[in-house]
Amino acid sequence: MNSSSISARAAVFGTVVLALSACSSAPQSSGTATATGNTYTWWDPYPQHDASSSWAKRVGSCGQQAGVTIERTAYDTTALTNQALLAGQEGNAPDVILLDNPAVSTLADAGMLTSMDEFGLDTARFDKNLIAAGELDGKTYGIPIGANTLALYYNKKILDAAGVDPDSIKDWASLNAALKKVKDAGKKPITLSAIGTEEGSFQFLPWFWGAGAQLTQLDSPQAVEALDLWNTWVKDGTAPNSVISNSQNTTWEEFLTGEFAFAENGTWQINSAAKAGFPTGIVQIPAKDGGTAPTPTGGEFITVPVQKDSQRYNVTKKILECMTTPEGLVETGTTFAYYIPSTAEGQQAILAKEPGLKPWVEAVKSAKGRTSDNLGTDYPKISEALWTGVQKALSGAATPADALKAAQAQAKQAIGD
Repeated sequence: MNSSSISARAAVFGTVVLALSACSSAPQSSGTATATGNTYTWWDPYPQHDASSSWAKRVGSCGQQAGVTIERTAYDTTALTNQALLAGQEGNAPDVILLDNPAVSTLADAGMLTSMDEFGLDTARFDKNLIAAGELDGKTYGIPIGANTLALYYNKKILDAAGVDPDSIKDWASLNAALKKVKDAGKKPITLSAIGTEEGSFQFLPWFWGAGAQLTQLDSPQAVEALDLWNTWVKDGTAPNSVISNSQNTTWEEFLTGEFAFAENGTWQINSAAKAGFPTGIVQIPAKDGGTAPTPTGGEFITVPVQKDSQRYNVTKKILECMTTPEGLVETGTTFAYYIPSTAEGQQAILAKEPGLKPWVEAVKSAKGRTSDNLGTDYPKISEALWTGVQKALSGAATPADALKAAQAQAKQAIGD
């Protein structure tokens, strides 16, 4: 979920907003889905990667292997989903759309995507926890080209000075003990993003799920425990008041000042962390009582819109297979520098090239799709209620319990339960 790059991106589904990040709004290429027998159309949310980029060449090479030319159009994710829905209504959808994973349910629910069973693509090799984000009502409507997720980056210099061993962080109690040592040493303990957008929900979910809470019950005792944790951090100065308005990029900029011991952020900051002016590392976000908390998955799915001419699927299948071989997943992962392959074979292959990605592979293996549990198109409504509740609590407008009680009522009304 990177505000300047791809990761877990913004998606606006008509009136449903999943504002994970924002890119340039101008589409690259023609913006039309018109295709001929030897030309296949491909839409993706990467306008920052122009026709000369490694990504564009990656897409083009899969077309060449399938014996066709790919006409690629890149949109800001906000525009992409809206444009896709419009194209579906007009019967002019492209052959392939690469979508941020929560958008898959929206387009599937609109009836514009071909299920992978109908398409004839075997999905068994993809990690179940990752592909679940593309499932709706028992059918799979897309395949993940990779995944990214969250962890806690740390400033080793600050931890060493405070006498904190990052390996000691196993649960909330040990994390709080580490944060207290940092604070007692006169340093800033942690920063994160609690902004009133999808980014805020994205960052809160590891703590919410790590407490044992479920998105179907926002005001459960476990959910209140998670919000109490964040609220306590803000009230006692463990986390700065700025978290209420912090985007993930802003949080990262705070961390790069070298003043914070920890920052919650994602796989997409790997390269930036390596270039920081201080040594860094990561620890998994701990669950309340120990173990790794489930973190939300970011990343795109390849989807196949319904075509009037079903014969086109034969070539489209070759394009998708090219993109998702173990070697193809590694090439995509290294092209973007922070994408973890979505199959066990792909993960082993990327670790052979980049052993330092091991903690992130582990994080992705324990991650969870936001639309999993068959939440589908209900997720954006639930998420908006959740981030609204988090904002109310952290701003002092309501107690965590009251804020989440209101959030649950808002979610139930929004989804019609």
